[in-house]
Amino acid sequence: MSSNNGRKRPAILSKRASKIKKVNKSASEDEDSIDSATSENPPRSPSPMPEESKIKLPEELLKTFIKTPGVLLIAGLVSWDLVAKRDSNPSKRTHPNLYTFHKFTNRRYRLIVSCCSAGHSILVSEEGEAYTFGRNTCGQLGFGDTTTRDVPEVVPTLQGMNIIHAAVGRNHSLFVTDTGTVYACGDNKSGQCGVGNNTPQILKPTRIKYSGAPVVKVGCGAEFSMILDCNGALHSFGLPEYGQLGHNTDGKYFVTSTKLSFHFETVPKHIALFFEKSKDGHVSPVKDVDIVDFSCGNNHTVAIDSKKRAYSWGFGGFGRLGHAEPRDESVPRLIKYFETQSRGVRSVHCGATYSLAVNENGALFMFGQTKRTGEANMYPKPVQDLSGWNIRSVGTSNTSVVLEADDSLIAWGVSPTYGELGTGEIAKSTARPKEVSRMDGMKITQVTMGFSHTLLLADDSSDEVKEKLANMPTFSP
Repeated sequence: MSSNNGRKRPAILSKRASKIKKVNKSASEDEDSIDSATSENPPRSPSPMPEESKIKLPEELLKTFIKTPGVLLIAGLVSWDLVAKRDSNPSKRTHPNLYTFHKFTNRRYRLIVSCCSAGHSILVSEEGEAYTFGRNTCGQLGFGDTTTRDVPEVVPTLQGMNIIHAAVGRNHSLFVTDTGTVYACGDNKSGQCGVGNNTPQILKPTRIKYSGAPVVKVGCGAEFSMILDCNGALHSFGLPEYGQLGHNTDGKYFVTSTKLSFHFETVPKHIALFFEKSKDGHVSPVKDVDIVDFSCGNNHTVAIDSKKRAYSWGFGGFGRLGHAEPRDESVPRLIKYFETQSRGVRSVHCGATYSLAVNENGALFMFGQTKRTGEANMYPKPVQDLSGWNIRSVGTSNTSVVLEADDSLIAWGVSPTYGELGTGEIAKSTARPKEVSRMDGMKITQVTMGFSHTLLLADDSSDEVKEKLANMPTFSP
């Protein structure tokens, strides 16, 4: 890797940051071609890509993506342009915060997606149509404009496609079709849309510059993206500042003696190496790693492989990587704790500054810190309040957690909260996991969270749930 960087430097000193990445993009994964960087067209016209595949993913695989559809419920901050803003002046709110869950739209969805840094969300209908709503400052909703949408609308460019998976970052979005093709839109200043350049905004879903095996899962950090292909290989692109791309570099270089910039990764690049570190500091590669699932926080990622081993990399502050030290990792590193527990990891869920893992026995572990004060968990620790619960779906936000366990909705998060816990206006926050009693018996099948809002899907196939839904308030912006 270091020799690569050495080769790039001459081009760097003579070009602006937006052109620099051309050194990386026009070349193959392993070799940079400086000549092509100097003679290439401006970054707005990437070279043509091969035709999009018309071959659908195998039927058995596609079935695993089709979840039980349900009715959409929402709670939290719904004045989207105020999300994550210091100035949350109540007079600027377009809608009051929702402190309890409200029905939202009369459509049924099979997939709901947001993320811990986002003020927007993606919904996939029963028919596989992509709907988006929320903040749209960079075109992340995919409508060709930057107008905020309070109500979910179908994304015109993706109409007629069957969307099986999606992900959102702070201001960008990724969509996966049933052919394993990925489309991206929104903020692209760090190359996080993967279209081969860092044009600041991609206003309509655009196919990413990738010609590898079909993609089955996508994930987004605040300013970076990850895609997982059907062979268990991870590829990343976007901002490398904390090593979160997993390519053994933070991508930093000096434009001038005082100005720092980054080598943005503008096309998906394969994460080739996974390693483990022994107690005495000995480092060795981990072989036969087939990734099956992963989750991205703002600037870190946790992934699990087919042998149920967990790896983490990126920003290490507050112990969110689970290695008992707060240092950044620029290559995926095995989390030794889960090996010594002889308990494989079943699922992982990352918040802004923390990570959650559910092991094979259904126990929930937390590492990092959800609140801004007090002690951080430098390595995975079981969440004792939830021992014995069967955890089915987890939503992680900036500082709060909402999850579905057995037949209960459980939420916690310390102040400031915005209603995303759904526990009502009197008890807005709680440091310990607490059942959301008014959601008992609601048959929640999916939970997802944005920075300060929560979305749920309720399976309304039973009369009992239908009755409960009929008595719920409706959010009609």
